[in-house]
Amino acid sequence: MNDPINNPESPQESSKEVSTSRLADSAVDQVVEVMKKEAAAIQAAANRVDASIATAIRLLFDCHGRVIVTGMGKMGCVARKAAATFCSTGTPAIFLHPSEAVHGDLGIVTENDVMMVLSNSGETRELLELLPYVIRLGVPVIGLTGNVNSSLAKRCSAVVDTGVECEADPIAVAPTSSTTVALAMSDALAVALMNRRGFTREQFAIFHPGGNLGGKLLIKVAEVMHRGDALPVCRPTDTLSDGIVTISSTGLGAVFVVSPTGHVEGVLTDGDLRRIIQQSANGSEGNVLSGELSKYMTKSPKSISSDSLAAEALRLMEDNGITVLPVVESSDGGELLVGVVHLHDLIRAGLA
Repeated sequence: MNDPINNPESPQESSKEVSTSRLADSAVDQVVEVMKKEAAAIQAAANRVDASIATAIRLLFDCHGRVIVTGMGKMGCVARKAAATFCSTGTPAIFLHPSEAVHGDLGIVTENDVMMVLSNSGETRELLELLPYVIRLGVPVIGLTGNVNSSLAKRCSAVVDTGVECEADPIAVAPTSSTTVALAMSDALAVALMNRRGFTREQFAIFHPGGNLGGKLLIKVAEVMHRGDALPVCRPTDTLSDGIVTISSTGLGAVFVVSPTGHVEGVLTDGDLRRIIQQSANGSEGNVLSGELSKYMTKSPKSISSDSLAAEALRLMEDNGITVLPVVESSDGGELLVGVVHLHDLIRAGLA
């Protein structure tokens, strides 16, 4: 006789497993549905963006003070994040709570600032009460709102449409899709400003010195370069055979040809060697291994200084399709070789 309690194959146990499975499937479906709704809301907002967005970007770019970002409730949370993103990407910004503003904090706003107001309805009372004082100061106002015909929109120098068809929750009332679109639009404005300012990875690192990426981007070439006896060097009169021996012994994939005074005259990479040997096999140059390096080297190679950021060395390598750079110091006779940095060094440092 089967024991429904102790038998793992009992109908009751099987029913529980089916119920748990259905619950898991339902949870997955619900989460996916919300994410799809919010993604669709962002796409719809992106489709509505037109040339008028340029006015908002121009006001932000021309701002000589700070971008004052404000919003109430959940939009206030988005406004805080927007201000933080602006700051970390080269645009000075600060969050201003609208209720605190009309009780004294308005003193933080100056005539050199720009205000960015986030409100889905465009009728948020606390924000509308704040605007007359801001406008009296002559501060331009950018509105991110879901209602382009709202009281807020009518008082703005530039209006950005962040409207959504509906929220993503079952009863369409919780700020979900609307806050997601406002957040995405704020990010888009910050990135557009980055592009217009020519904001670099190195500048990002300066604003994030405590972060992992920032720390890596602030590494100097001097910290990762090879130096002293590890440098692969030969003289211009040394032979190609000598160059091969040097490349093999140092493992950096290149030999730098320097004058007796230590100035860089050229470079020969293992890739160059392969091409030279292949060409000689197809021609009648004779024994190329006895030829002088000065005949085969690439003159005036790309170089970098030891106090440059390692990130700049990486950019030079990427732009020129090379894997090794001489590190030099300028002198009257040219560029003195003081080190060598290899792509592998930058990879180990976490830069690539």
